[in-house]
Amino acid sequence: MIKKLNIFLLLSINIIVTAQEKTDYIPEIDGTIRGKYEYFTELDEHRFQIRNARFSVRGNISSIAAYKAEIDLSDEGRTRMLDAFVKLQTVDWCSFTIGQQKVPFSTDNLRSPYQYFFANRSFMGKQLTNLRDVGVSFNFLNKKSIPFDLTLGIYNGLGLYTQDKTLKLNELSYAVRVILFPDKPVQLSLNANTINPDSIRMTYYNAGLRFEYQQFHFETEYLIKTYGENNLLDREFTTGYLMMAKYDIMTPKIEHITKISPVLRYEGMSNNLKYEVQNSTSIVPKMDTARNRITGGLIISLNKPFINDIRLNYERYFWKDGTHTDSKFVAEFVVKF
Repeated sequence: MIKKLNIFLLLSINIIVTAQEKTDYIPEIDGTIRGKYEYFTELDEHRFQIRNARFSVRGNISSIAAYKAEIDLSDEGRTRMLDAFVKLQTVDWCSFTIGQQKVPFSTDNLRSPYQYFFANRSFMGKQLTNLRDVGVSFNFLNKKSIPFDLTLGIYNGLGLYTQDKTLKLNELSYAVRVILFPDKPVQLSLNANTINPDSIRMTYYNAGLRFEYQQFHFETEYLIKTYGENNLLDREFTTGYLMMAKYDIMTPKIEHITKISPVLRYEGMSNNLKYEVQNSTSIVPKMDTARNRITGGLIISLNKPFINDIRLNYERYFWKDGTHTDSKFVAEFVVKF
């Protein structure tokens, strides 16, 4: 453990050797608002929801240091501090980040709400990963020979709201993510993450493929999650997968609309054991039930200068008992400014 921490310390010292010239220190303020309507077709029930009301400020504080702070005033009705970190970067190929941030794991997990292709997150992004934590990360970018984007991280392993000053952890979380050919039409990502928030160590492995050709976009991901011996499942691991596609149809003759994009996603997961961490002394095991889902719909992209999308989706659920009680129609309006 001491050797690993010493390596990270040496890397962080190395980052502040040569400074790039940055002259813009004016903070940038942006935000995302998502308002949605859902109609549960099997139950004949309705609801309106403000899914996100995010605001963030970011900027440079010196020639080598930058920052970001982001808060969500309505994360399903709750207020949450999301990102809060300082980033040091002196060369194009390496950076160091410390603070609260997304754990580098899974392509869908790392998307911000305005980047979603669907109104609701995938099982991969919500039930199986949904990883944000406090710690440090290093990013290395190589553009020569075989291009890659590599991120290494060490975190508390307890997620948000566990920063009690008396809390000292023996079991940290470690993550690694590498993207091969990050600027090419075909990208391959390989990910690993291990956590031990309570009595069972959980280790995630994930591989993803992304393909783009003109207006067509395709992605697929597969996840395996293994557990320690004292396992509450009837099997030794959890699996999850997704496949999704999007095709952009440009609409130059339609006023106020730049494009209409049909989207389709198929995904599934087996039973998933996870910990719901309320604080450093309240860690509760929770089981997500196996399920499959197919989602189809449209993204209607309105004119710039800001991102302004209307997402229309129908989600069809398939549970082991044959019910479809969560199947629903969703209409979502998204603004990113």
